[in-house]
Amino acid sequence: MVMTIPSPAQSVWYLGPLAVRAYAICILIGIAIAIWWTAKRWRERGGDPEVTYQIALWAVPFGIIGGRIYHVITSPDAYFGSGGDPVTALYIWQGGLGIWGAIVLGALGAWIGCRRAGVSFIQYADAVAPGILLAQAIGRWGNWFNQELFGGPTDLPWALEVSDRVAIAAGYEAGTTFHPTFLYESLWSAAGVLVLLWCEKRLRLRTGQVFWLYVLIYTTGRLWVEMLRVDQAHTILGLRLNVWTSLIVWIGALAAIIFLGRRGTPTNHTEPTTKVEPVND
Repeated sequence: MVMTIPSPAQSVWYLGPLAVRAYAICILIGIAIAIWWTAKRWRERGGDPEVTYQIALWAVPFGIIGGRIYHVITSPDAYFGSGGDPVTALYIWQGGLGIWGAIVLGALGAWIGCRRAGVSFIQYADAVAPGILLAQAIGRWGNWFNQELFGGPTDLPWALEVSDRVAIAAGYEAGTTFHPTFLYESLWSAAGVLVLLWCEKRLRLRTGQVFWLYVLIYTTGRLWVEMLRVDQAHTILGLRLNVWTSLIVWIGALAAIIFLGRRGTPTNHTEPTTKVEPVND
């Protein structure tokens, strides 16, 4: 008998009128762990851990909004095409967050939070990087519950089962099994966390390099995982938009690591983190 990975029987539970969605739970668990771990890492760097929660009040909402905006922009037909409903673009809890939008606006929110708290944004970025990657590893399991964003057909022992309805909607025969790209990306991200921690401990990294190393690790994995996916996506020169985005960001991350390696400030975790003047309203 061939072993496969079954998909969950359901992805939403109801507490009276309240719908509790597995996708949202995975995202929230990832965020909570990232915040807790970042507070711990920030304290180890000589900073006030309470600052982490203040910054999260800006970074998390910005990140969620940015992720949704990117998803809607890159998948407009589902909301503005034939049969689409523009109002559902606001239904974040049903799934659909683009990581690039989440990172960009999340970083903007974190920058605002850092400015208001009076801490160095680049130092904080290094502290938060492993937590973000771990949150992404956890959040990907929401795709498993939703039976979405899987790869092409395969009969490998770890192939993913989906419902006949989902397989047929994707253009395949009922009973087809697929590459579990959610699992690939989750495992890649989890391994990336270990790589980050090892590099941080063993290498003489400069301030900012941990964050850009996180970006480099994630985009490397996203490049090959994205090429396995079969869901509809905009393409440029035959490649999915997210492949191009990953490639461009990968090049930028590599350039940043090289630049900081030559011109950056050495990291010293034995001294208190740099303070900047807080911004008051």
